[in-house]
Amino acid sequence: MLMLRSDCAHARCHVLYFVTSFVLLYYAFNHRACPEDRPNMTSRVGPRAASTNGSDFKPREKVAPHYQMSASLKSEVRKLNWVHLLIWLLVAAQVIVSHFDLVSHDTVSIPYQWEYPYLLSLIPLLCSSLSLPNNNISYLVISMISAGLFSVAPLIYGGMEMFPVAQQLYRHGKAYRFIFGFSAVTVMYLIMVVAVQVHAWQIYYMKKLLDSWFDATQEKKKK
Repeated sequence: MLMLRSDCAHARCHVLYFVTSFVLLYYAFNHRACPEDRPNMTSRVGPRAASTNGSDFKPREKVAPHYQMSASLKSEVRKLNWVHLLIWLLVAAQVIVSHFDLVSHDTVSIPYQWEYPYLLSLIPLLCSSLSLPNNNISYLVISMISAGLFSVAPLIYGGMEMFPVAQQLYRHGKAYRFIFGFSAVTVMYLIMVVAVQVHAWQIYYMKKLLDSWFDATQEKKKK
């Protein structure tokens, strides 16, 4: 009898479990939200902001590439600025060592004339660095103009200044200025070749960055 009652109790529990499960499934199936009742966030159907009719998604998509391009160009300009700073430090070190006679001129020769105005290339470097955090167009324009005056122009003059010395070294193998045992004209020409490429890419990327900022500004004005 006890076993029979136990089996009956188990059977009742199973029946109650299946009934309860069926009721819950039926309730969930009949009261779930239909696709038509759900707000469609990817289409023009459903709730939307009062200021738009859902048709301006294309202009909003065009804003992102400007920010991506700006971030990419800023990264390139920063890298070039670091190389520019390294070149400037090398030139400044030679000028300082020679001016204050920290070592003999046989070890580090006196600077060439173009190196003195090239020290002013720190101005476009600072303006460029200051323009990047807040997208300052004025600083960027000043940096581009001063780069031509204080970076590129001294290098052009330096190339003409050192050419006769380099020609003499090439033809006769004679050098009169040295930097730690190396021919000064050779060392400075190597620095100059790197500097010309750095400044050319700086101006190029700053021009692209300026165009990107102008486009972003024009789009904000249209809105």
